[in-house]
Amino acid sequence: MEARERMLELIQDEARLTADETGRSRLSDRVMTAMGEIPREEFVPAGMTPWAYDNEPLPIGAGQTISQPFIVALMTDFLDPAPDQRVLEVGTGCGYQAAVLSHLVAEVYSVEYLAELGNDAAERLRRLGRSNVHVRIGDGRRGWPEAAPFDGIIVTAGAPAVPPALLEQLAPGGRLVIPVGEGLWGQELRLVTKDAGGHIHSRAILPVAFVPLIGADGAGGQKS
Repeated sequence: MEARERMLELIQDEARLTADETGRSRLSDRVMTAMGEIPREEFVPAGMTPWAYDNEPLPIGAGQTISQPFIVALMTDFLDPAPDQRVLEVGTGCGYQAAVLSHLVAEVYSVEYLAELGNDAAERLRRLGRSNVHVRIGDGRRGWPEAAPFDGIIVTAGAPAVPPALLEQLAPGGRLVIPVGEGLWGQELRLVTKDAGGHIHSRAILPVAFVPLIGADGAGGQKS
């Protein structure tokens, strides 16, 4: 439990350090409570459990990682989740981000391109009782049209631009958080909003480094 509390302290410390860029010196109590309730050690390989609560990304297999806790918390905070909302996640990875969201919204729909990761994540989430998370294997750039529209969309891999299907599936008043840019070090985390009239607005939050978003054409990779 001490390691988990230390992780929460480090997240808030980094929020203060990046406040000039993000505009948020402290993350919401709801998000921090959700981060504290998730047993992160359940989402990392057995050999990585001593470092499960470090404020760093860790490998989860298939060339992918579980994201740094601060970035998970920051992206979740910018999504501004509410208890009655339905959220789409693109890039299930090990399921950690979906688990955090499951504490904050009514339903989470998560799409993972890599079947091995996605199936393992679905089983892990079921075992942990996260019954409001729905996982499918597929091209996350196409979203989950049958379940749309979504109040929020979170993308856990970098894309050259926001996939058009995700913009279409975002509800009026909705928020989309996504790393955008070319290459590992040319990305920025962006908040995209859709107003009541359907107009799209976008702003940069913070420089980030995510593996690329992939789909059926085989380009790039995903992480969460």
